[in-house]
Amino acid sequence: MEPAFFNGKKILVTGHTGFKGSWLCELLLHFGAEVTGYSLEPPTVPSLYRICDLERRMRSVYGDIRDLERLRSVMRQTRPELVLHMAAQPIVREGYRNPVYTYDVNVMGTVHILECVRESDNVRSFLNVTTDKVYQNREWEWGYRENEELNGYDPYSNSKSCSELVTCAYRNSFFTGAGLQPAISTARAGNVIGGGDFAADRIIPDCYRAAADHEEIELRNPGSIRPYQHVLEPLAAYLIILQRQYEDLSLAGSYNVGPDEGDCWTTRQMTECFGRCWKEQTGETLNWRAAHVAGPHEANYLKLDCSKLKNTFGWSPRWKVETAVERTAQWYAALQKGEDMQAYTLAQIRDFLD
Repeated sequence: MEPAFFNGKKILVTGHTGFKGSWLCELLLHFGAEVTGYSLEPPTVPSLYRICDLERRMRSVYGDIRDLERLRSVMRQTRPELVLHMAAQPIVREGYRNPVYTYDVNVMGTVHILECVRESDNVRSFLNVTTDKVYQNREWEWGYRENEELNGYDPYSNSKSCSELVTCAYRNSFFTGAGLQPAISTARAGNVIGGGDFAADRIIPDCYRAAADHEEIELRNPGSIRPYQHVLEPLAAYLIILQRQYEDLSLAGSYNVGPDEGDCWTTRQMTECFGRCWKEQTGETLNWRAAHVAGPHEANYLKLDCSKLKNTFGWSPRWKVETAVERTAQWYAALQKGEDMQAYTLAQIRDFLD
């Protein structure tokens, strides 16, 4: 990734008010990009978007990804060269509670943004961000590759599998052949952590809330194994894909984005590591207990094979999972202490890039 490539580029980010979207916009602004965001208002209170005052520092349009005419109008006004599609209903358990909404946002939202790209004469590079949960999970011990079957189990995971298929259909139907057609890719990222995530039903935000309230953290599935990485890891990979396929259309495709083998941890390992880091920062102890509560199906074992991304672009993770958890705990501790979190967030970005 070359930061200078993004300097002055017009970039549209859908889902910019969310956790990953806010970190992405902060990163792009640091690179000097001209960023427009299209999203609903922040999904949580507090939110990283508000904490970093992004609304004042970039062009922000509040709109529903399901509103094709509104999205089309924004695309025509801003004329972006690069588009990152991150607007989604991103929570597995919410997908069980609201499956129709989940499919509507995650599938038709993808159709809408791709339709706008199809109508555009200025977009050169497009990336649809999905998830590692798009694969049919057979609970085996090796990582899934990009050519494995797509068939997510639950409404959220399956809607993201459908989003992948929609992207493939649009690429095959409208974005192939000679000429300056936009390059179209998807990125399937593993579980991300980092400061500023306040979503429900995610392990690190749950840990922070429990620590801030001086309560025990309840773990639904202490033994579940996931590929954890700091949020800046996949964001850097997304920008590498966007840049490189902009320069070479043949690089468009689907890419897994995840940590190395040793950074696939259980929920219990994540909780205990966060607890150690939190105590180092605050002197306070975080305890946990298993919550024996019946709930909907969630995968117990999931890993990614990221060989394609590594071999194609020379990419590799920068921070091990211990460092990722440490940086995350430090961010939340700084928030508790009342520090300037916009400056603190930018300092972590610089630390990562250095």
